[in-house]
Amino acid sequence: MERNDLADFLRRRRARLQPADVGVPVGGRRRTPGLRRFEVSQLAGMSPDYYARLEQGRGPRPSVTMLTALARALRLTIDERDHLFRLAGHHAPPRVGGDEHVSRGLLRLLGGLPGLPALIASDLNIVLAQNPMADALLGEQTQFRGLARSCTYRWFTGSELRARYRAEDHEHESRAQVDDLRAALAARPADPVAGKLVGALRARSAEFAELWAQHDVAVRRSDRKRILHPAVGLIELDFDVLATARADQRLIVYSPAPGSVAVSQLELLAVLGEERFPPAGTGPRGEARTDRPLPN
Repeated sequence: MERNDLADFLRRRRARLQPADVGVPVGGRRRTPGLRRFEVSQLAGMSPDYYARLEQGRGPRPSVTMLTALARALRLTIDERDHLFRLAGHHAPPRVGGDEHVSRGLLRLLGGLPGLPALIASDLNIVLAQNPMADALLGEQTQFRGLARSCTYRWFTGSELRARYRAEDHEHESRAQVDDLRAALAARPADPVAGKLVGALRARSAEFAELWAQHDVAVRRSDRKRILHPAVGLIELDFDVLATARADQRLIVYSPAPGSVAVSQLELLAVLGEERFPPAGTGPRGEARTDRPLPN
């Protein structure tokens, strides 16, 4: 780990970013260019003290998860991200299926949808980034670890996600997730991350195993979602998956039908802000987050 070079690189990339680049309010007068340290730490989901120590060249070696979050927070290019990993003493992530780096342009597009819930997800249904409206609608989806990072894994092994849908919608959602995962696995059959996810699901969920055995396949491009939200009740939204330059990443947008009650429900969510969903009674989030990280 090159602590001094890592510290210098982080400081210079932070100074290069402006608040508007990442959707941070400008606030009062800024004595130095770029973002403040605590703003970067918030974007990366780490403590301000930990990030400050990294910039001062006295912090411990950051994990792969931390580096991925920093690369996204600082809007690094793929080359800059690889350099960050090497400075921290890690191998650069592979640039093939499973690479979770999100481009600046895609993050900028995500930030340009302030009125609609939107997120960026991998083809394994791992949420890589989400805007504030998605936080308000779905709760924070990027903090999970291990296999539980995949929404598909959590759907079949816990009750928290299912509690947000009416019981009569569960079968449709299950089939849609399995069929979409089958398409993702076919696109990268030798990928160990995808293989590990499918193997774990077949072992832990009889429902998944039964659906998987049917060998249906369909890329999920659009759908209708009926989400049970604790603050605004049942909200019906169109679910559209927009194509990106990368086949393994998707921009997903939730939108209301014009003139529907969902329009006013989203307006209310924008005022309420991020929703903290109650923990599920079984398959708790805390237990899932103890899984070992998926391999890179």
